[in-house]
Order: sequence, then C-alpha cells, then structure tokens
Amino acid sequence: QVQLVESGGGLVQAGGSLRLSCAASGRTFSRYAMGWFRQAPGKEREFVAAISRSGGTTYYADSVKGRFTMSRDNAKNTVYLQMNSLKPEDTAVYYCAARGGLYVSTERYDYDYWGQGTQVTVSS
Repeated sequence: QVQLVESGGGLVQAGGSLRLSCAASGRTFSRYAMGWFRQAPGKEREFVAAISRSGGTTYYADSVKGRFTMSRDNAKNTVYLQMNSLKPEDTAVYYCAARGGLYVSTERYDYDYWGQGTQVTVSS
C-alpha cells in the first residue's frame, strides 16, 4: 500500500511558476509508475504528466507540454511537477497517483493510489 501527500499548490499570477511535490510512504516507491492529474470545477479529472519507475521516461498532455516538467527522486520517495508559464486554464486541483506494474499510463483508471490533491489557482 502507498500513501501519497501532495504539497506546493497556491495562488500565482499568469506567467508565474509553481513546483508541486508528492511524498509517498513505504519502501517500494521505486516499483510504482507515477502520474499527475488535475480536475477543474465541473470538469472530469484529466491527465497531466506521468513518469516511469526509473524516471527515464515521461509523458505529458499536449496542453502542458513544454511548460511542465515531471521528475522523481526515488531516494526521497518523492515526485515533482515543475509548472512554468502558468495560464488561468491551469487552475485546478492537482492529484498525484501511483500505479503498480511495469508500464506508465495516461489513463486515470490504471492508477491504484491517489493523494488528496492540492489546489492551484492562476489569476489573469
């Protein structure tokens, strides 16, 4: 079992940056592919980014490609999402998720564990 706790959300002006962190419990963190998803009010939860167990492979939604960077530190049981050039449409609750198994996925239903989320608000 994995417990995930996100942090780093907040209010930022358009064009600004934030760095989200997701700390995981347990000794088997490196066995999980990780993902970031977000959910805006009235919308479905959508994929943002994912990273392989080793950190060698990453995937991004087209809407964030070139602006967001996902990374992980297996020694610290933590994944990060560096968000630059933020836009008002990036406003959402951001969730960290863990997926057991070998492959990375962009589908939310493939993920086994979820954090409680952290709010990101981008003002225009």
